[in-house]
Amino acid sequence: MSASRTLFDKVWDSHVVRSIENGPDVLFIDRHLVHEVTSPVAFRGLKSRGIKVKYPNRTFATADHNTPTINQHLPVQDPLSANQLKALEENAKEHGIPYWGLGHENNGIVHVIGPENGITLPGATIVCGDSHTSTHGAFGAVAFGIGTSEVEMVLASQCIMQPKPRKMRITIDGKLNTGVTPKDVALYIISQLSTSGATGYFVEYAGEVFRDMTMEGRMTVCNLSIEMGARGGMIAPDEKTFEYIQGRTFTPRGDAWEKALPYWTSLYSDENAVFDKEVEYDGSAIEPMITFGTNPGMGVGIQGGIPLAKEAKGSPSTYKKSLEYMAFGEGDSMIGKQIDYVFLGSCTNGRIEDFRAFASLVKGKKKADHVTAWLVPGSHKVERAIKEEGILEILTEAGFNLREPGCSACLAMNDDKIPSGKYAVSTSNRNFEGRQGPGARTLLASPLVAAAAAVTGKVTDPRTLLETEYA
Repeated sequence: MSASRTLFDKVWDSHVVRSIENGPDVLFIDRHLVHEVTSPVAFRGLKSRGIKVKYPNRTFATADHNTPTINQHLPVQDPLSANQLKALEENAKEHGIPYWGLGHENNGIVHVIGPENGITLPGATIVCGDSHTSTHGAFGAVAFGIGTSEVEMVLASQCIMQPKPRKMRITIDGKLNTGVTPKDVALYIISQLSTSGATGYFVEYAGEVFRDMTMEGRMTVCNLSIEMGARGGMIAPDEKTFEYIQGRTFTPRGDAWEKALPYWTSLYSDENAVFDKEVEYDGSAIEPMITFGTNPGMGVGIQGGIPLAKEAKGSPSTYKKSLEYMAFGEGDSMIGKQIDYVFLGSCTNGRIEDFRAFASLVKGKKKADHVTAWLVPGSHKVERAIKEEGILEILTEAGFNLREPGCSACLAMNDDKIPSGKYAVSTSNRNFEGRQGPGARTLLASPLVAAAAAVTGKVTDPRTLLETEYA
């Protein structure tokens, strides 16, 4: 009888082409996603060596990081952005890679368009020159971000050399309370573990809380795995997974589907599988979260106060420097903090369920006059769903405008930059100094917390505004 194995072991081991003694594994990659920022140098490397892309049909290209979120039909004004977008288009054409540029119906953020087009599948290995590739682990895939030289390696050989990470399981049982979303679950975990608590591990999320989540909720959690230092995160596929992917453009069909299903249903950690580290939390103890500092681990329940330096994780001096940047004080209550901007979007929270949640709270209310809100769908498919479901009408009546798809203010590589000194409640994934613009001050939160801030103009517990229970 074979030894018990984890979900991660099953997927990783089945893709090992060669194991190097006392070194890394050579891992075959099923899907390679590329965008305009990390790919130009890699393609240039191929050209200098006279090499073609090994398997163009396993590579997918989309424009997202540098794309404007208004007037996408017009030429991109920023020279650097325009050049990177042009390079991606030309490289994709030269190598026969599917390319979804501005205006294409499949265009959007790379980690949104993968799942919604069926590129992301259970048991696959998926890489991209972007740290939040961990998103795709929600489908039981081993997915992780890679650097530019590794992008070139995968383009050339469809393989990558990687040391096999250690294994961690995070189990959360219990029922989430009203107003608590998958984003809150992820921010809670990071606040408990810190931004380095999972360094060197590949995390499997298990337990009732994750089983109850929708696929989009699971994507949000796996997306934020990297923010606790993990190499990636994953959740065992189940009927929700199969229902989500069935019938999508690149999903197997007919006999191919029937052949794949038995393998996919075998992707779970065996009962006696051993993890290098186990962590357990109570889902009923989690409340809506918000960050107060300059890394995703500096978060508290929204009704809580900012901890004192002596009680905080990490260096006291670094902690105080973070609060100075944010202009917050030890012991401050987060409730009532004035905000200037709200950003709904990114590969963390730019999907249709995030817009449904935001709309459920702002319906019948009005945006605060002094708040600038950027609502940015993660793809054109999400944008169409917003319009078809009547969400756009709700947002418009509440005083909000919908922008066009892209990464937007998550990392401010286009014109969507938060001004210096201004506070933004953001549904994105990082709150580092200057992440959303030089001097910008970012408070990470869920779509519900963002919606509450948008209509009140300050940090507000969304549970005080919810008319009906949001699940």
